[in-house]
Amino acid sequence: MIELRTPAELEAMRPAGRFVGEVLTRLQAEAKVGVNLLDLDRIAHEMIRARGAESCYIDYHPSFGAMPFGKVLCTSVNDAVLHGLPYDYRLRDGDMVSLDFAASVDGWVADSALTVIVGTARPEDERLVATTQQALAAAIERARPGMRLGDLSAAIGDVCRAAGYRVNLEFGGHGVGRTMHGDPHVPNDGRPHRGLKLRPGLVIAIEPWLLETTDRIRTDEDGWTLRSVDGSRGAHTEHTVAITDGDPIVLTARD
Repeated sequence: MIELRTPAELEAMRPAGRFVGEVLTRLQAEAKVGVNLLDLDRIAHEMIRARGAESCYIDYHPSFGAMPFGKVLCTSVNDAVLHGLPYDYRLRDGDMVSLDFAASVDGWVADSALTVIVGTARPEDERLVATTQQALAAAIERARPGMRLGDLSAAIGDVCRAAGYRVNLEFGGHGVGRTMHGDPHVPNDGRPHRGLKLRPGLVIAIEPWLLETTDRIRTDEDGWTLRSVDGSRGAHTEHTVAITDGDPIVLTARD
């Protein structure tokens, strides 16, 4: 069921968005050569406890997960792109790590992700990350009343294909509110002028993600982490966005 939030409810969602943005800003600074993925998860966990927030991940067990997630942060390294389950791994020079984090503050959820290139950056990795960022910006620009969901999704697909990448439609964005995943589903490609008409009060997570040379994924032996089938690297960018009578509000904007 698609729910529209009142202006007062959108204001009530801002603290969750700010908190998620603060956590990712801290984790982005911490993601350096030699840092363990479990340490990044620990930092996020400590920030959740200090804020009195709740994790959206730790008990999460959808049909595509092998068991409850058990951590508070997704850490997808190199050929992993989504749902990366943190494990005992120290980041190396040149690694790419996507950090995806969602939390509930006072009963309202926000969800966001970014990709960090650790140490020495390869130009092809920078291009991949930049394309997801550009696709997200194009989609946010279309997150306005009167537009349709297909307009927003098509904006993502257009940017990604123009850069030479293939788009996977198995996982995409989603509604956000009292829970992390709700209606509508927000595909990363679509047809303009089709689909749900966007209305003020709709809150969605928009999350372009790409793999360098394929659009096919496989599930890791850990039962959660999604990796490219050919070993190519992935990037993921996400914001929680509210549609209003005017400009969209990026609830998870980072300083």
